[in-house]
Amino acid sequence: MTSHTIKKKRMFLKIKSLKTLCSLVFAVSWLMLVTGCQEKEQQGSDPPNIIIIFADDMGYGDVSALNPLAKTRTPYIDRLIEQSLVFTEAHSSASVCTPSRYGLLTGKYAFRHAPASSGIWGFHKPVIESERETMASLLKKAGYQTACIGKWHLGLDWKTRDGSAQAALDSETGYSNVDYSQAVHGSPNDYGFDYSFIHPASLDIPPYLFLRNGKAIDAEMILTTDHYPARLEHTVYSWDKKHTDEKAVYWEKGVWWRQGEMSVSFRVEDCHSEILKEAREYINRQSKETPFFLYLPLTGPHTPWMPTPAFEGKSGIGKYGDFVFDIDDAVKQVSEALKMNNLDKNTMIVFASDNGAYWPQEEIELHNHDSNEGRRGQKGDVWDGGHRVPLIIHWPAGIEKSMLSHQLVSLTDLFATFAELIGVTPEPCSGEDSYSFYAALNGEVDMTIRPEMIHHSSRGMYAIRKGDWKYIDGLGSGGFTHPAVEAAQDAGPQGQLYHLATDPGEMNNVYLNYPEIVRELKSLLEHEKSRVQ
Repeated sequence: MTSHTIKKKRMFLKIKSLKTLCSLVFAVSWLMLVTGCQEKEQQGSDPPNIIIIFADDMGYGDVSALNPLAKTRTPYIDRLIEQSLVFTEAHSSASVCTPSRYGLLTGKYAFRHAPASSGIWGFHKPVIESERETMASLLKKAGYQTACIGKWHLGLDWKTRDGSAQAALDSETGYSNVDYSQAVHGSPNDYGFDYSFIHPASLDIPPYLFLRNGKAIDAEMILTTDHYPARLEHTVYSWDKKHTDEKAVYWEKGVWWRQGEMSVSFRVEDCHSEILKEAREYINRQSKETPFFLYLPLTGPHTPWMPTPAFEGKSGIGKYGDFVFDIDDAVKQVSEALKMNNLDKNTMIVFASDNGAYWPQEEIELHNHDSNEGRRGQKGDVWDGGHRVPLIIHWPAGIEKSMLSHQLVSLTDLFATFAELIGVTPEPCSGEDSYSFYAALNGEVDMTIRPEMIHHSSRGMYAIRKGDWKYIDGLGSGGFTHPAVEAAQDAGPQGQLYHLATDPGEMNNVYLNYPEIVRELKSLLEHEKSRVQ
């Protein structure tokens, strides 16, 4: 695909009129389809299988090949990197789970759709619009078999026992009003996935169960505390105790989950292994005749930090480091399943994380390990530590050598990239915030991919990055790092401005030194925020 096509796409994203925008989307998408098909005919290649291995709360600095000072070890991810396109400036559009996942699957900033703009609980309604084209439906119309196996966390429409709309759990009893024997709506199957096997939300949020194609595998429910003791004899509280109450299971730092309903057969400590088992079996069912797309969002290393016995105590930096071994082992298991089925050569493995690691300063100092590799902040924050993520693309049939790109790229950009890769036409007005980096897959790693990028934090603080500058519309982290919000002083800065080329750690706020840049970036940010659809 030529750079001319990419410039066309960038042009239509700037058009103010939604009607004009939709028309241009269709026109450019058709051009992408025609040109993409011509390239595929010239190359004579089959469309690649695509697997996205999506870690949960894993930092860029946890990948040992990307961080020379890492105390974690990721030998199988490192092996992928030996023949992959690696981005050093990849970011999620938001620094928490739900909006990041929405952006990945839709190619649209989550702040443009209010239900998707913040983290949700296990009983929230679906946050993806029913008519919205997703990465799965895009690939499905190109002939792909599609599957989602793992953590969903984009909401479900549960059926209730009394027929009411209220499904949330009762904080006093721990039970909800859900009829788990009934199929749900808003599962991955309603958004373009042919097959799904999911846990509803994060592994520290109820309800705790697996759903296959929208129906509970085990509908008999108990409370988590019916099986697990709330405390152990040696329990010592740490900084993360603030996320729980006295009814939650809390055994030690990082090993906790909130009270709620759990399938009788469900075991928190086995969740990761069950997801990987399901993924291997899905790969075993595939053939070379039909391309497939597997979205594999893992539940780790998000809390609870419960590594499998094979890796317990292996890292030397506690259970989080041990759990990272399990994430690396997931890459190994997927790679081996592909090779066993002779599918490895033409399968694109994308490894990424939904946001930065939840790794506060206390843990950096305790273990001398920086999960977010020198970037300020952590998960939830508007600083780069909250949203800079590893993004590794391994495709033996298409990428012959290791390539490094320092260009700014977003997880939302995978949507447009896949469309261009396989030559499929997106629906008008889909993937609004997605820019294709297909050219980078072909070796053009120095080509600018996107003109700017917007981030928002867990508390809804916004930032915009353009070139070497990053403007934050507020003071504080905007997320989990204290202080989340700082009051502005009359003579002081009203926001934050950083020159990232000279200050990647965002330590020197030059807001007062460059008022013209502040005005430009603030105006651009406000313009983009006003385009909520």
